[in-house]
Amino acid sequence: MPAQKPISIEAECGSGPTRDGLSAALAAASPIASSLVTADGLRLHGQTWPLAKARGSVVIVHGLGEHIGRYTVLAAQLNAWGWQAVGFDQRGHGRSEGPRGGLAQSDDFLRDLALVIDAARAARPGPLVLLGHSMGGLIAARFVAGGVQTRPAQWFRDVEALVLSSPALDLGMNAGQKMLLGALGTLTPGLAVANGLQPAWISHDPAVVAAYVADPLVHDRVTPRLVRFMRDGGAQVHAEAPRWKVPTLLLWAGSDRCVAPAGSQAFAAAAPAGVLRAQCFAPLFHEIFNEPEKQEVFAVLRSWLAERGQ
Repeated sequence: MPAQKPISIEAECGSGPTRDGLSAALAAASPIASSLVTADGLRLHGQTWPLAKARGSVVIVHGLGEHIGRYTVLAAQLNAWGWQAVGFDQRGHGRSEGPRGGLAQSDDFLRDLALVIDAARAARPGPLVLLGHSMGGLIAARFVAGGVQTRPAQWFRDVEALVLSSPALDLGMNAGQKMLLGALGTLTPGLAVANGLQPAWISHDPAVVAAYVADPLVHDRVTPRLVRFMRDGGAQVHAEAPRWKVPTLLLWAGSDRCVAPAGSQAFAAAAPAGVLRAQCFAPLFHEIFNEPEKQEVFAVLRSWLAERGQ
């Protein structure tokens, strides 16, 4: 599908599901808990929102410091549109094991995602769409990039389509922060420190921010090794963008302070128009699915997914 120029929601607003429709979907959405064990022995908490006659599966990859339980509304929407939703708490997050905000090896997130995709494929045949938000968007994009590179990565798995929500393709680091990362990455790669992100930056909705602050499963820890993975992963995704092959929907917040919108803009400019649809929601904060205007975002996602499940 041809790429579209980034526009704001004031310029193009779709019609989303009604409030009553969303309430019904939320009432029907009953996740099933599961677990997977990683190659290095960590237990990952998983959730599936099943659907008897689904068009396919959407695997959700959450962002830094949060967990899959924050995606209930998105999962309910996916169910209402005919898609089974699958998600998991990444290592060091939510109910999964592992040091908060830490990695043992730089490709841990990618190897873990391969396990989740394998399990989702085994549970339900059909199209599989990878959907990642923020750090999860970076992980999902880096995962797909693993199949674009000259020699596909060992952890790479094919997916039918990719959705990126405010992906962390550019962390917006200044020269001083890069120098500090270089020093800490060598001396103390596993040292967990505060990530510096403010809860008020995630959404204009005070209720969303308050719930985030009160959530005991949310944390603000990050290590130099994880930051280096994100920095290097974004660079790799941008390097592979001209050779992108997987149909991709890129949605990002133009008023984002958690990640740099320039990362999404650069990817949109470099990827082939035939496989990418890109749209910027100029006034929105980072969590575009949790903004007061989320129905406009859902409308774009719903329309694009409908083309994938035909």
